[in-house]
Amino acid sequence: ERIPIEEVFEQLKCSRQGLTSEEGTNRLQVFGPNKLEEKKESKFLKFLGFMWNPLSWVMEAAAIMAIALANGSGRPPDWQDFVGIIALLVINSTISFIEENNAGNAAAALMAGLAPKTKVLRDGRWSEQDAAILVPGDIISIKLGDIIPADARLLEGDPLSVDQSALTGESLPVTKSSSDEVFSGSTVKKGEIEAVVIATESANSYW
Repeated sequence: ERIPIEEVFEQLKCSRQGLTSEEGTNRLQVFGPNKLEEKKESKFLKFLGFMWNPLSWVMEAAAIMAIALANGSGRPPDWQDFVGIIALLVINSTISFIEENNAGNAAAALMAGLAPKTKVLRDGRWSEQDAAILVPGDIISIKLGDIIPADARLLEGDPLSVDQSALTGESLPVTKSSSDEVFSGSTVKKGEIEAVVIATESANSYW
């Protein structure tokens, strides 16, 4: 059963006046930034991955056959073919690795440039901030066109029309009213209302 909004404030140790900058900083250290943790991937292992696919298997098999068949007929290993095939394999893998690495860097730069902003109440004043600073207990304002930056419970105000198809698969927007929960990544199609953040990307929701 969903708990009353006043109890949410009590458990989050916050109020409708929002957090102070000091409280926000302290909670950020506890909960972490409101963004998905980036997984570090070994570039060496990623490079080796380009040597493990059907085309590479064919080339690797051909390299082995260049040695094995020559030995089977009593002739010395065909090192020239072996080295040539391995060189082609390394060159092909290197080109693929560089292309994917460049594409990944470009995508990361684009995402950094499009880092979501949100309107948050801190120290009794509204200001636009990076969504990454949000912590449970923050008061935010969401309106038409906004991507909801964190899981939140709606406060008093007009109902919202929210598109959460990316999360639930629902084809039509749903109506959310006061005390309802809205989810990070949903898009506001109609309305404007304030809400209290109950969970961020690194802090799970219990409300």
